[in-house]
Amino acid sequence: MNGLQILILLMVAGFGLAVVLTRDPLHLAVVASFYGILLGVMFFLFQAPDVALSQITIGALALPLMVLLALAKIRRTERSR
Repeated sequence: MNGLQILILLMVAGFGLAVVLTRDPLHLAVVASFYGILLGVMFFLFQAPDVALSQITIGALALPLMVLLALAKIRRTERSR
């Protein structure tokens, strides 16, 4: 294992902890997006480019988008009350 792989593993561990400790849903979407990108980079460095592409698509784009859309719907519903 080279130094870049160790560095990305440490960064993934740090961002994983940040995702767990984030309480605000809006901030969670942003942190989860960065976490998804880091996981994609990690998979790419460990020579799994197909898994990396899937991870970036789902973890960095789809999941945060779904969280943001759910937050927008909840806030819109709360305002209409």
